Amino acid sequence: MSTNITNLNIRIDKELKQQAELFFSELGLNMTTAINIFLRQSLRQGKIPFEIVSDPFYSPSNIKALEHSLQQLKEGKIVTKTLDELKDMEE
Repeated sequence: MSTNITNLNIRIDKELKQQAELFFSELGLNMTTAINIFLRQSLRQGKIPFEIVSDPFYSPSNIKALEHSLQQLKEGKIVTKTLDELKDMEE
């Protein structure tokens, strides 16, 4: 072992850790190796080595549509249909 090694302690969700360990294991990696790969690639590329995308659920257009729907609900402007009625509308 190199004398230039240090420990890194991080806090993560227990389930996330278990899922990551299983995933990396399937790739033939352990968590230490996977994190080292991530850190080295970040430094080589000068950025996070993958695209970070936000959840489209929280896009401005979707939030606006949700707020509009909630406003209609508050105003009692709703229509209820059974599943059978909706299926009949498709025909």
